[in-house]
Amino acid sequence: MSANVPELLDAWRMVAARRRFDGQVDLAQLTRLQGLVADTEGRCSYALEFAHDDILRVSYVELSIDTELPLICQRSLQRFLLPVSMVQRLGLIRSEEDESSLPEGYEPWLVPEDGMLRPLELVEDELVLAVPVVPLSPDGQAVDQDWAPTEEEISKANPFAALAALKKQ
Repeated sequence: MSANVPELLDAWRMVAARRRFDGQVDLAQLTRLQGLVADTEGRCSYALEFAHDDILRVSYVELSIDTELPLICQRSLQRFLLPVSMVQRLGLIRSEEDESSLPEGYEPWLVPEDGMLRPLELVEDELVLAVPVVPLSPDGQAVDQDWAPTEEEISKANPFAALAALKKQ
């Protein structure tokens, strides 16, 4: 994690001060992301900008992320880099009941009672959500190959094959 981004931030103090943090993190540090990507090579650049919208009466953090996620294409089975560039506005809420009061365009982020949040959790959550369910490389070609089943696989596929052998006796 970048030296200028603290590990813990007091969300409400950062909103009052309208603070901005820019940082970078190695993908290897994002443990929840590790099971979703092909490997952990690469870095993620991010920015956190805390503010308060006086008209809508919403405290929020605007999260910007730029990175490339290494994934395995499910069509070609080759590694490829998925570019991720996003800006997400997270409305800071104190309880789940406050979620319904958020205006359109704000995703809820439940701030713990002590007001402390971890910037890397915000980044990692958004990256986990950015991973597609079925990763497909835009220029990947499908593997065109037929694998014929073996006789053993065919016999196992038919549960009545053993009965057919008894009938012949």
